[in-house]
Amino acid sequence: MVTADWLDIGPVDQLPALGARTLAVQGGEEIAIFRTANGDIYALRNACPHKKGPLSQGIVHDTSVTCPLHNWRISLVTGEALGGDKGCVPTIPVKVDGGRILIHRGHVLAGVA
Repeated sequence: MVTADWLDIGPVDQLPALGARTLAVQGGEEIAIFRTANGDIYALRNACPHKKGPLSQGIVHDTSVTCPLHNWRISLVTGEALGGDKGCVPTIPVKVDGGRILIHRGHVLAGVA
């Protein structure tokens, strides 16, 4: 059920497996929406904690994405850098309802805090 706390950003089937799309946020940080091979959906701020590389342009594998600039791997679940790298990207709560992707409004409007 869609409520005022959630923003409907489109159908799941428009997001390819192992792919990503971006969502511009007026007055805020761009968001990257990811779909894993098994169909799970995740959302992160679209900026690697290292040099702000566009994570939406990275390679998605399992539950992580590799930044296209310097190959940092970022967890889609926690936003944490993996391996020996240090840093974190804010995550945005996501749910799927009736085949539609919903992201939490409060996190978007707070500038992805």
